[in-house]
Amino acid sequence: MVYYNPKEWFFSIFKINRADTLRELFPLIVAVSAYAGLVTYLLIDVWELPDTSLLKKVSFIHQTIGFVFSLLLAFRINSAYDRWWEGRKIWGSLVNNSRNFAIKLKHLVSEQDLAFFKFAIPFYARSLKNHLRDEYVHEEQQFVSIDSTKHVPNQIASAMIEKVYKLNREGVINPEQLFSITTEITSFTDNCGACERIKKTPIPFSYNVFIKKFIFTYIMTLPFTWAFELKYLIVPIIGFVLFVFASIEILAEEIEDPFGRDANDLPLEGICDTIRKNVEEL
Repeated sequence: MVYYNPKEWFFSIFKINRADTLRELFPLIVAVSAYAGLVTYLLIDVWELPDTSLLKKVSFIHQTIGFVFSLLLAFRINSAYDRWWEGRKIWGSLVNNSRNFAIKLKHLVSEQDLAFFKFAIPFYARSLKNHLRDEYVHEEQQFVSIDSTKHVPNQIASAMIEKVYKLNREGVINPEQLFSITTEITSFTDNCGACERIKKTPIPFSYNVFIKKFIFTYIMTLPFTWAFELKYLIVPIIGFVLFVFASIEILAEEIEDPFGRDANDLPLEGICDTIRKNVEEL
């Protein structure tokens, strides 16, 4: 995730980083701008169509659908941001649940048993991060036996609840305390399921494809309507219009799955480190 000061306008405007869509779109912008120049050359210099050409009247179609197009793109970016923000709230809940769990255990179990939870709670967060990225990172440890071919977060949650039940049978934790602690462990699995729902339920395929086709068709037909008025000035203008529309779609694609390693994804490494530090302090 890119950390920045939103009050620094100069930095935001002129700084180019790896998250900037201009870097990704530049080859396409050059190609479309060249296409717009070619269309203008054919219409104005080769075929010498008059300004009263029927093609010029097609601009009314662009004006009509332009407003609907802007609403469609606004809904697209808003729906993607909702997924990003929901993911952030889920991981914020995981931080709070980890803290609450550690606070309760601190006053209930011995130092020897606390060593297990001191490892297992942050380990769960790290494993969930890797699970959402479809990868497994082996860690040397002696408390939990992990099968990398199965659901790793579930195995860690199962080990923690097994430990709690064992302490209950030994009389270290009474039934009332057991109920309170079990709620925290259950919330871990709830958070995991909520993250999986975001990751495994992308924007509907037909909607995603329609947006791309709409952008492509809209941009590729603009030169036929603007060439008569803008002449060759249309070359940079078409490139800029493509940059604006395509950037919205690219940003939406990036943030709708917020658990990866893209520049605008959630800072999961930092959140996991926060959980580890908080649990160790408690």
